[in-house]
Amino acid sequence: MTTTITSVLVANRGEIACRVFTTARAMGLRTVAVFSDPDEHAPHVRMADTAVALPGSTSAETYLRGDLVIAAAHAAGADAIHPGYGFLSENAEFAQAVIDAGLTWIGPPPAAIAAMGSKVNAKKLMADAGVPVLGDIDPAAVTDDDLPLLIKASAGGGGRGMRVVRSLDELGDAVTGAAREAESAFGDPTVFCETYVERGHHIEVQVMADEYGAVWAVGERECSIQRRHQKVIEEAPAPLVERIGGDLRERLYAAARTAAATIGYTGAGTVEFLADETGRFFFLETNTRLQVEHPVTELTTGTDLVAWQLRVASGEHLDPEPPTASGHAIEVRLYAEDPGADWQPQSGTVHAIEITDDARFGPLDRPGIRVDSGIEAGSEISTFYDPMLAKVISWAPDRRRAAAMLSHALAGARIHGPVTNRDMLVNTLRSDEFLSGHTDTGFIDSVGLDVLSAPLAGGDDVRVAAAAAALADAARVRGRARVQAGLPAGWRNLTSGYQTKRYVDTRVDDNEIEVRYRHGRDGVELPDLPGVSVVETSPDRVVVSVAGVRRTLTVALYDDLAFVDGPGVAVALRRVPRFIDPSAVARPGSLLAPMPGAVIRVAVTEGERVVAGQPLLWLEAMKMEHTVSAPADGIVATLSVQPGQQLSVGDVLAVISADDAADDSGAAADHSDNLKQEETVG
Repeated sequence: MTTTITSVLVANRGEIACRVFTTARAMGLRTVAVFSDPDEHAPHVRMADTAVALPGSTSAETYLRGDLVIAAAHAAGADAIHPGYGFLSENAEFAQAVIDAGLTWIGPPPAAIAAMGSKVNAKKLMADAGVPVLGDIDPAAVTDDDLPLLIKASAGGGGRGMRVVRSLDELGDAVTGAAREAESAFGDPTVFCETYVERGHHIEVQVMADEYGAVWAVGERECSIQRRHQKVIEEAPAPLVERIGGDLRERLYAAARTAAATIGYTGAGTVEFLADETGRFFFLETNTRLQVEHPVTELTTGTDLVAWQLRVASGEHLDPEPPTASGHAIEVRLYAEDPGADWQPQSGTVHAIEITDDARFGPLDRPGIRVDSGIEAGSEISTFYDPMLAKVISWAPDRRRAAAMLSHALAGARIHGPVTNRDMLVNTLRSDEFLSGHTDTGFIDSVGLDVLSAPLAGGDDVRVAAAAAALADAARVRGRARVQAGLPAGWRNLTSGYQTKRYVDTRVDDNEIEVRYRHGRDGVELPDLPGVSVVETSPDRVVVSVAGVRRTLTVALYDDLAFVDGPGVAVALRRVPRFIDPSAVARPGSLLAPMPGAVIRVAVTEGERVVAGQPLLWLEAMKMEHTVSAPADGIVATLSVQPGQQLSVGDVLAVISADDAADDSGAAADHSDNLKQEETVG
């Protein structure tokens, strides 16, 4: 049946809303955005033709309120709703409510969503259809022989509500925590267990189906590189499938088509499998929506999957044959998080984000870089939503070239704001292990997070960057002078002492760097950097010669922060104040909030004796739970928080005082080492 669509509301935010708007606008459709209070000035709101407010800050108050979304569609005159991914995208009740409201649902039938919505039921359906599956295990019947186990949210996706259990004494807390996180993210606390495959490969097949029974398998992807069971790097085609060859690809495609046909699927979806090095594979789940990583399939096949979603929803037939793939595409997820600090999520203002690209949200007609992002300079990374800044995708004729292009684009990007995983992504793309194509789910552990998260710039590069920051700062100050502004700051007609500035590398808080400099008759002197001479300085640009090699460094200053960028150099520095406010110094033993968020549970009381590593409380930030543990043996002298309390970075959570049985040397808390992030294969 043919349906006319004229105006599309995207029931989502950020990057995916912008992605759908791009295609909808190219197809001549009007676009409608919805937005929460924190998103009022977000790029996706400005990109749409019209926008409707969803009052509130949290997902539960806004993007998860299907009734408000449908009311917004009617108010704005939209006749179709696209759910994006996450939020309500796999909610069968919402899909049915959209249809009952007389609107076109751009997604699979509610019955298909419901069939796949419970992973337990989905696996039974697939087993009955002849698709290989891993058996479920009842959490109440687990024995040592079943370990290790993976606990998963039945209604989940994106890795939320997922835990690995390696011993029976972990099981109870893991099930409880997974259920609580699943309830928060999806409104359904149901969890189940299955055998955990330590070094498997996460392979998924993109499917597209129309309402007339045609089903495409539109290429496969490998998404094995994951942190805490959430995807970090995705690529097409899958290195494992390319390496094994034979009929593996066709067997995967056949299983995916069977899965889609079994549930009467229409629209875009993904059938996910867990495979091993022998070519065996097992059904994991069907994502009844567009996937975050869909751009790698679009770039290798030249297909606009969002356009086909809209066309199928309008009643069009698929072409007789699916598009064929060529070349290789790799996508990375650029997150505001610190891999070196146990993947701690970050928040705050993005002062600048500049990634050289050849396309935004669209196809590439030659090897190049595509960037999909809902973030721009001035955007705030809040604790309410996922901390992804951008998806950066390369396409090239072969895998090694795609990796080289992508790592080059990332290394040269100007990203000023919260700490990101950029260096970890570049190190991964350049590693021998990645380039060899051996990218299983244990990749990060086998290579070593310390190796992968190592800063791209270190040693002398950081010291030169700090000198550039100091000189640019001096030039900025001098440029504001009312008298003799043309003279450099600190210049004297006669020889004088050196001026000094101190900085801390934001990635290594205890790495204080002292910069000494002075302006003399022969230019700038840097006594602590032999072999480095200064060619020119300005408030935003410093040119230096290092051992005869000239480098141009750009400097951006924001209050006490300095970001220095150059070829192969990206350094973020915090200036150390000359004088410290005594009131800003935390009491010894203070345990500080490592991130903004909300307290969801407190497990101790004042006066209680605790031991090192004992969980004290749980925070919720970026839709994940984070456990804060005792840094040392001692007594909870002060407990400063309670459930429901909102926190800012640096807020005092508790004070742990050493007692006679405790080692005094462990009394002062290093909160960054005592944060366990309870994240979870999305």
